[in-house]
Amino acid sequence: MTTDSRGLAGLDVSRETFERLQAYESLLGKWNPAINLVAKGTISEAWGRHFIDSAQIFGLAQPDARTWLDVGSGGGFPGMVVAIIAAELRPDLAVTLLDSDLRKAAFLGEVARQTGVQVTISAVRAEELPPARADVMSARAFAPLTTLLSLAERHLNPAGRGLFLKGARHEAEISDALESFRFDLQKVPSQTDPQAVILSVGGITRA
Repeated sequence: MTTDSRGLAGLDVSRETFERLQAYESLLGKWNPAINLVAKGTISEAWGRHFIDSAQIFGLAQPDARTWLDVGSGGGFPGMVVAIIAAELRPDLAVTLLDSDLRKAAFLGEVARQTGVQVTISAVRAEELPPARADVMSARAFAPLTTLLSLAERHLNPAGRGLFLKGARHEAEISDALESFRFDLQKVPSQTDPQAVILSVGGITRA
């Protein structure tokens, strides 16, 4: 793990938060061989590829957001990282992680236990969860934008925002999504990949 003078992806966080993330990184290394939480080749560079990549979306949420839903959480990126940061910087932010894989949900529960972070973990499909009326919905490497917008339409409150980490094909995904949806969109360059962006999406309606 490395840090820089800005803290964590530009966030000013305490030593305790870094220690929680270190514990999380250690658990990721121990559990990954058994349940494939992230690609094996990325473990050696997990801090940049997964932790910083996830942390960068925290500051993009609305200042008054109180509920955050992370779908397809997998190894906890970005949702568990958000929950750990929120424990210090936004303790009134309630974070829920969704992953239908019971083994991954068990891993997330162990991370929450060992870091002492309050987070809700649900081993259900996002399509089956009752509407969450969340202020923020996030996802990373989970589904095409059209699918994410369908889930956001179900789970966001009317003023909510989707924060979706997307790679080099994001323009094609936006074009495909515009065939089914109308939405306002902000594209934020990724801090970890020059070809990637974070899509901040709101005002979602059917085309």
